[in-house]
Amino acid sequence: MADRELDVRQLQPMHRHTAIFATFEALPNSQAFVLVNDHDPKPLYYQFQAELSGQFDWQYLEEGPEVWRVRIARIAG
Repeated sequence: MADRELDVRQLQPMHRHTAIFATFEALPNSQAFVLVNDHDPKPLYYQFQAELSGQFDWQYLEEGPEVWRVRIARIAG
């Protein structure tokens, strides 16, 4: 089964993290989604680390310069 893709490029910046965290929270264990963004989501990674340490896996699939794709998975715990 292919990972769901969440493209936040059309969302206003103030709504992006809310949409991303809602998508993550809805994931069953061991499932993932691919985040599509117009910049490196490194600050989002740090927020995941602060709030969900040990509960996720973060893998860059594409690193710019126009598009970033990151596979974010929920780790079974």
